[in-house]
Amino acid sequence: MPENEETPDVKYVGPDYRLPPPQKRHGWLLWITVFVFAVATAIVLYAIHKNQEKAAAEQKARQRARPTVTVTVASAQKGNIGIYVDAIGTVTPVYTSTITAQASGVITAVHYREGEPVKEGDPLIDIDPRPYQAQVEEAEGNLDRDTNLLAQAQMDLDRYRVAWSRNSINKQQLDDQEKLVLQDQGTVKNDQGVVDYDKVNLSYCHITSPITGRVGLRLVDPGNVVQAGGTTQLVIITQMQPITVIFTIAEDSLTEVVARMRKAHTLPVEAWNRDSSTELGTGKLFTLDNQIDTTTGTLKLRAMFDNKKGELFPNQFVNTRLLVDTQTGVTLIPSAAIQHNGDEAFVYTIAGGKAKQTTVTSGVTDKGVTAVTGIEPGDVVATSSFDKLQNGSAITVSRNAPAPANPNRGSAP
Repeated sequence: MPENEETPDVKYVGPDYRLPPPQKRHGWLLWITVFVFAVATAIVLYAIHKNQEKAAAEQKARQRARPTVTVTVASAQKGNIGIYVDAIGTVTPVYTSTITAQASGVITAVHYREGEPVKEGDPLIDIDPRPYQAQVEEAEGNLDRDTNLLAQAQMDLDRYRVAWSRNSINKQQLDDQEKLVLQDQGTVKNDQGVVDYDKVNLSYCHITSPITGRVGLRLVDPGNVVQAGGTTQLVIITQMQPITVIFTIAEDSLTEVVARMRKAHTLPVEAWNRDSSTELGTGKLFTLDNQIDTTTGTLKLRAMFDNKKGELFPNQFVNTRLLVDTQTGVTLIPSAAIQHNGDEAFVYTIAGGKAKQTTVTSGVTDKGVTAVTGIEPGDVVATSSFDKLQNGSAITVSRNAPAPANPNRGSAP
C-alpha cells in the first residue's frame, strides 16, 4: 500500500489484527538539520574571527619588530620659482681686433706680454721707421721750397698791382702773375698732402692697441720682416669686459620671450659651465636676431655680461638659462624628495614619528627645488633612505638634515 495513502480504521478481532501506522518524522529531521548548520556556522565564524585576531596581532608584532628608519628631512615652504628657457651658447667678445701690418719693414720691438690686459693706446709693436721718416723729411723739404716760391710769387703780384695802378705795366702781365700765384698755391697744397700721407705711413710703424682688452699669444718676434697689406697677423686683441653670449632658442619660445621683454624690458640670463655645475655669471638679454634660421627652427639671442671676474672667455661653450616668468606663492620642496611609481609622483611626509606616502603633482623645477601640489607649506618630507621607507615606517630624523629650500628663487625683475 502506498505510504501516503490513508489506512482505514481496523478493528481488533482476535489475535489477528494490524498495528496502527507509524507517525511522520519529517519535521523533527528539519529542525535537527537547521540546528546542526547553525552550530557549524558559528564554529566557522568563530574560527575566522580568531584567525583575524591572530593576523592583526602578528601584524602589530611585525610593526613593533620593524626597525626604525633614519632619514633626512626638509620642510615644504611657500615661495617663488622661476620658469627658464634653457639653451646652449658661445661666449662672443663685443670687439675683436686682428692687427696686420700696414707698413713694410723689420719688426724692432714687441712691447706686450702674452695674455696680458692692455688699454686703448698702449704700445704693441714697432716696425723700423727710418724709411718712412726719410720720406716725411723729403716731403717736408718739397713743401718748404714750394711754400717759399709761393711767397715770392705773392710779393711779385703785390708789386704788379702797384705798378698797374700807376699804369707802369700792362694788364696781361698782372693777370699772368695772379695765375702763377694760384699755381704755386696748388703746388703747396699738394706738398702738404704728401707730407700728411707720409706721416700716416710713419705712424703705422708704431702699432698701438685700438681697444681695451686682452692680447693673445705672441705671433711675431723682433727681426721678423712684414709687408704692408699682408695677411700675417701681428697680434689679436679681444675685449673681455663687458662680454656677450650668443645662444639660440626654439622658435616656439619666441612668443613668450618677446611678450616678457615688452613687459619687463630686460630679462636675466645665467651662464653655466659645460656640465651646468658652476654658474659663471649673470647678465641681461641684450637683443634678438632679426630672422629665424629655417634649417633649425631657432633664433639667435645676445646677452650682455659684466664679466668682472673674467670667468667668461671668448669662444667658450656655456649653458644659458633665460628667465621668462616667475610663479609666486607656490609650495616648494627639494626635488630629491619626490619619488615615482609609474606615472604617479609621491612623497613621504613625516608626522608623529611615522612616514606616510602622499601623492603630489610636480610642477616647475629649478636648481634642485620643485613646485608641487598635494601638500601644504610646513609639511615635513623625507629626502633620503627611500629604499627602506614604507607607508607607516617608524622614523628617526638625521641630525645632518639639508638646509631648507630658498623660497624666493627665480624672482623676475
